Amino acid sequence: MPCTSIPFRDTHYFSSFICDYLDQKPELKAFYNRFPTLENFGDQIEEKQYRFSDAHRDILATALEKQYHGVVTSEATLQHIKLLREGNTFTVTTGHQLNLFTGPLYFLYKILSTINLCETLKKQYPSYNFVPVYWMATEDHDFDEINYFRLFGKKIQWNKEAGGAVGNFTTEGLDEVLTFFSAEIGKGKNAMYLKNLFEAAYIKHDTLSAATRYLANELFSSYGLVIVDGDDKALKSMFIPYVKRELEEQLSYETVLPVGRKLVDQGYKMQVNPREINLFYLSEGVRERIVKEDHVYRVFGTSIRWSKEDVLKHVEEAPERFSPNVIMRPLYQEVILPNLCYIGGGGELAYWLELKQYFAKADIPFPMLLLRNSVLVQTTKQAEKIKKLSMTDQELFLKQHELINRKVRQISNIDINFDAQRLILKEQFKEMLELAKETDVSFANAVRAQETKQLKGLDVLEKRLLKAQRRKLSDQVVRLTNLQNALFPGYGLQERTVNFSELYLEFGEELIKVLKETLDPLLGEFLVIKQ
Repeated sequence: MPCTSIPFRDTHYFSSFICDYLDQKPELKAFYNRFPTLENFGDQIEEKQYRFSDAHRDILATALEKQYHGVVTSEATLQHIKLLREGNTFTVTTGHQLNLFTGPLYFLYKILSTINLCETLKKQYPSYNFVPVYWMATEDHDFDEINYFRLFGKKIQWNKEAGGAVGNFTTEGLDEVLTFFSAEIGKGKNAMYLKNLFEAAYIKHDTLSAATRYLANELFSSYGLVIVDGDDKALKSMFIPYVKRELEEQLSYETVLPVGRKLVDQGYKMQVNPREINLFYLSEGVRERIVKEDHVYRVFGTSIRWSKEDVLKHVEEAPERFSPNVIMRPLYQEVILPNLCYIGGGGELAYWLELKQYFAKADIPFPMLLLRNSVLVQTTKQAEKIKKLSMTDQELFLKQHELINRKVRQISNIDINFDAQRLILKEQFKEMLELAKETDVSFANAVRAQETKQLKGLDVLEKRLLKAQRRKLSDQVVRLTNLQNALFPGYGLQERTVNFSELYLEFGEELIKVLKETLDPLLGEFLVIKQ
């Protein structure tokens, strides 16, 4: 499919912080280790290789084999799990919440960016193996963020009483969602595939984590994707020393907060504020933060309390009950994976960039940080409309009033630009002002005031003429508006709202294939794909 690219900054949908990072502004160099270029991966491999033991690899691979027990997956994925035991194997990781039916489109872009980067690295460094990893956020507790997806502008929602880590939620009630979803997508080969996929994932699996694993595995296992559930006792056993240090020293708070303040001093926004202890406690139906008060550790909102000695002992006995929050989860990931690079969205990278000093104090190599691919997909009909309206891909990203005004000026049969008149007016007043200087100051001021008044009058007339032409060209304005609204639902990026099923109905099984062939994670620009 045809594809064009646009610099992220030119889309105006990405923060100055992320755009400055992509531009490798010197002011941000202190907040990351290596910028993700193909050449820099060699040094990252060397640094990680000597800091990740064979014993860790065995624990990781064994845990993943258990997680995949009973899961029908590809030979490519099974081989990747096996290769994780080898000292020359490394991972590239992305993470995502357990959004219902993948949530917004960028779920696909994250994972395909990760898969494609691994394939690119294998070509560049053939003596090493690279495994794409999707880290499921099974310990998250923000159910309201994940219990829905959007289809044709409608919100399809799973209504359920929620509490605790979302990965353990039962899939009860999703049969009702399936009924509504099936009615919305209608009939046909592609619709039937989507219905069967939803049913196989959410009706035939008991928990949200199992359903999400099935779904991601069905979509991406042919490319060797390995799915990791961090809510695992064996994996958390490797993290025990870091949990203890958090409880005793509040290391993350002491290191992350000053970095966040430095970012604020440089004019950026602090993405996350660390707590004094950045751990949650997990028990059945509960995920609550751990706090320390008067030398006593307790689980907020419960009667659970420990002395220092007791809580450290409990960590040794039941590490699975201690859950890292958004500050500590990146460290947990990097402790248990031989990881080189994390691929995420702008918001994710923004908080990762607050963590470098924390990693240094924890003596764990800081991974490279890569912005995931972002994509706008156009159907054949949409691409044809864009062509008929003589629009460029760049113009699609304009604010709607700017887009309409620009196009009306272009297609109007009269000139709606009064710049020539402004220039004549300024020249006339320039002569008058020279004459006024020979009189008194009050007359000169009156000339200047009259110039300002008449220039403003031209502005008003120009706006009225533009408004009149917009009414005259209302048909074109409506078509422009409808097209942009379809491509940018809710005035936002398509990838942040639309579910993949909407595009699958249009493209079928070619959707993921085309995305896989097109996405280049190291390009560093926004992609526009046309059918």
